[in-house]
Amino acid sequence: MSNKDSFFLSQFVPIVLTVVIFLFLSLVLFFEIFFLNKATATDIILKLLIGDILVGMTIYLKTSVDFAIFMGNLMARYPGWKNRVAIETGTAIGNAIGTIAILALWNVFRNIQWILAIMIIVSSLVLIKLAEEGLEHARQTDRRFPDWFTKFVEIFDKTLRKINSINNEILKYFIPNLTMKPKLNLGFWGLLTASIAVPFVLGLDNFAGYIPVFTIVNVFGFIIGVFAGHMLLNIALFVSPKRTIVAVKNPVISVLGSVVFVGLALWGFYEGLKIIFHF
Repeated sequence: MSNKDSFFLSQFVPIVLTVVIFLFLSLVLFFEIFFLNKATATDIILKLLIGDILVGMTIYLKTSVDFAIFMGNLMARYPGWKNRVAIETGTAIGNAIGTIAILALWNVFRNIQWILAIMIIVSSLVLIKLAEEGLEHARQTDRRFPDWFTKFVEIFDKTLRKINSINNEILKYFIPNLTMKPKLNLGFWGLLTASIAVPFVLGLDNFAGYIPVFTIVNVFGFIIGVFAGHMLLNIALFVSPKRTIVAVKNPVISVLGSVVFVGLALWGFYEGLKIIFHF
């Protein structure tokens, strides 16, 4: 096989496939919302704003650290363009199914006030869990940072760990515990299935954590941004898995993202309690 053919199969085909799958899943999302609007009292506005897309893309890329590591490990253990097709297809479908499933539940139950309040509060707990996971990556770095930054990370991490020691007892009933370590010796279909399973759960978990943001952004544009973020992450992984993982594990980005997650969680607690107590 020539270098030209090798590049075409190993890079061009998977990257084009990533874009095609993004467009297809965006179309599926459009029709899901279209039919949900027919069945529910409150419509989701089918309008795309660049700000909503950018918010969805940014938040997804920040929450995708573990996903990037999972997918990078899959690529390292299963090289070759056919395996990349299985990984890309499976992860995109798994992430989308998880996201679409939670969207349907949210849209159906958001008009039942107490159920919506519970969903928002649970989602805020998910954000606190994600905040701690982000700090774990910051603490594992070998890079040198100022003492105040290191101290802040330690105190912030210790605080989140204490909160999540209780939080995890609640979330274990909502979040399945799947391993992020890929199995060996999987065939094409086995790899495709494995690539769907973990991203499906991550899609459920991450989208549940996004619910507090829906009070300030349009859901349709936000989810398109999430899908676009997934597409960009996949393209980056296909080009250079090692460099992508290093980028998404940047300690400063991880800490800033964790602070944002805590802020969004507090906002979610406020919104949930406001619905329950009518203040």
